Amino acid sequence: MVRSTETRDKVVDVALRLFRDEGFQATTMRRIADEAGVSLGNAYYYFAGKDELVHELYVRIQREHRTHALTVLVDGGSLAENFGAVLHSGLDVMEPYHAFGGSFIQLALPTRSSSSPFSEESSDARTMAVDLMRTALASSKQKIPASLNESLPTLLWMAYLGVTLHWVTDSSEGRARTRALVDGLVPIVAKSVKLARLPVARGLVGDVASLLTRMTSREGL
Repeated sequence: MVRSTETRDKVVDVALRLFRDEGFQATTMRRIADEAGVSLGNAYYYFAGKDELVHELYVRIQREHRTHALTVLVDGGSLAENFGAVLHSGLDVMEPYHAFGGSFIQLALPTRSSSSPFSEESSDARTMAVDLMRTALASSKQKIPASLNESLPTLLWMAYLGVTLHWVTDSSEGRARTRALVDGLVPIVAKSVKLARLPVARGLVGDVASLLTRMTSREGL
């Protein structure tokens, strides 16, 4: 069992390195197998194809993002500060894979794809990502309206997905435009959450939460 796990991990490591360095289209399962020192049949034993290895990349990025983000969250910091730290740490983790980002998005966009953030196969990674947003909220001093306790972490995660989509298409040096987007977005989010505590905004908050529930349910996809 240990050797089986080691072999699987080695195939994943090699595949992600080749995706990063040579591109998704140029990488074949045979090349992955050769580089990993396993037979082609053995590589296919663990993964049906490159698409499944893309899903492994998604899961690995979520793990690395959480590990990195937890080191920069400030207990008692502002919501803008902590949400910004989470978004910027996510960009840091993804940066080595920027050249591969377009291929990843192309594979992940269909909701039936296992690489989709909304797929059943991605449920563990999605839960991890939403829980990171929940941790950022819990670390912040800003009080969250009770009506947003359940939905706000998912809303923040979906905002992060939007930032990721912008990052994929960002050709500016060091992804400067995406960094600027994050810096402009986080205070707006923090102010919106603060306004949600006012009676006049509660109806709108309820509408947003209801829409979110419909859009993220399996039936609504």
